Amino acid sequence: MKKLYLSKTDRKILGVCGGLAEMTGMDSTLIRLIIVFLCIITGILPLLATYIVAGIITPEKPAGLPDEASAKAGQ
Repeated sequence: MKKLYLSKTDRKILGVCGGLAEMTGMDSTLIRLIIVFLCIITGILPLLATYIVAGIITPEKPAGLPDEASAKAGQ
């Protein structure tokens, strides 16, 4: 089972969307567009608060774990 970590390489603000993209294998731009769309639909404050809380409680990726790109290159 894959774990969610903040992305160190694909981050714009906190790395939450980049981490979700690495975990799911989706493109990070698509994740960001979905987040912006949901933010507009639900009102900015609820999703913004959720994003900030996720950025605070989600751990950074440990130094020993490989990135997705290097893991795929090794296969």
